[in-house]
Amino acid sequence: MRTYLNNATSTVLPRRAPMLWLSLALLLFGGCASQPQRGAPDYSSARDSAYSGVSQALHAYFNQWRGVPYQYGGVDRSGIDCSSFVRRTMSNVESVDLPRTTRAQARTGQPVPPGDLAPGDLVFFKTGHKSRHVGIYVGNGRFMHASTSRGVTMSRLDNSYWARHYWQSRRLTARTH
Repeated sequence: MRTYLNNATSTVLPRRAPMLWLSLALLLFGGCASQPQRGAPDYSSARDSAYSGVSQALHAYFNQWRGVPYQYGGVDRSGIDCSSFVRRTMSNVESVDLPRTTRAQARTGQPVPPGDLAPGDLVFFKTGHKSRHVGIYVGNGRFMHASTSRGVTMSRLDNSYWARHYWQSRRLTARTH
């Protein structure tokens, strides 16, 4: 389990402490508002419906791979890692040729703010000091990926683990919507 070191007091804080402090700060300094905060991600939007064809194709491809076990360096149904799954999916669904590694994939396409995600965008996470993870946004706040613990699966971006480790998003194709 991950803990955080508070450098100011040299104490170890539980992993939820940073989010609790952030929430408290927003309440104290943000005041009451009837509108969502500017820049806050809206994971279910009109963008998702504009790309419903892409989303449907991604879901269909996911259903073919659901439950395939994770294997570091794996490239097929006997075991696959996250970057290979993303590479294979994007090649089959959108005819996009991606590099093999997560690090190289993180340098392709254009950056996308989390609130502007559309189905087919790649989402990246820093899961350790040098570890990176990648998945594909499918709409409605969900992304598909090859998880080390669950194999090929679907997860929510607002899940506390993924939200805490979110790094960046990238759009691979030029979209006109």
